[in-house]
Amino acid sequence: MEGTIKVLIIDDEVDFCYFVKKNLMKDGLFNVLIATNGKDGIALAENESPDIILLDLFMPDMPGEDVAAALEEKVTTSKIPILFVTALATNDDVVEGQENKIGNNYILPKPVRTKKLIDTILKILRKSSPQ
Repeated sequence: MEGTIKVLIIDDEVDFCYFVKKNLMKDGLFNVLIATNGKDGIALAENESPDIILLDLFMPDMPGEDVAAALEEKVTTSKIPILFVTALATNDDVVEGQENKIGNNYILPKPVRTKKLIDTILKILRKSSPQ
């Protein structure tokens, strides 16, 4: 992977977005975009073609599953890997070293540790990039 990794966060929790963006951008490996609702997130994904999308499941305007479905229907965004970052899952729900997924999308429980998030993003991108 050359250059910075473009990450789109779609989450209605502004503080969560702020801290994740700050932590991801610290090392210069990531360029982070933020949308605080599903509709804006879909538009941003279409316009910016991020490498990966971090998506909340619970949002007031549009649930994360609906956002993911809308992204998967569009030719321009259907190949972008999605990582659900959600308080719905707990660390007990995810099994270390296994594929933790909802459908085709990965899942990571909140609260999220920066190192674990970065490791997960890099692992997903390695899997989805053509060898």
